[in-house]
Amino acid sequence: MNLKLYVGNIPFGSSEEDLKKLFSEVGAVQSVKIVTNAYSGRPRGFGFVEMASQEDATKAISMLNGKTLMDRALVVNEARPQEKRGGEFRGRDNRNR
Repeated sequence: MNLKLYVGNIPFGSSEEDLKKLFSEVGAVQSVKIVTNAYSGRPRGFGFVEMASQEDATKAISMLNGKTLMDRALVVNEARPQEKRGGEFRGRDNRNR
């Protein structure tokens, strides 16, 4: 199992510090990252938490998946590797019409 966890359905008003505090109740947290929109800088509603040990990661999934944070039920599971996105950028002039 991976030590990095995917956390979905994060309330837009919560911060990385809020997540760190919540996950620290379960075990040792190494890092927290809430993903933001590249253009607006606003949170996208999901992020990643890296736990210090395998045991802490397993415990966090079992205890925090479905737990309510600011009226939203969190989704917590093992993070999967990022998939390569297919295709290439064709630009405005080469679009199929």
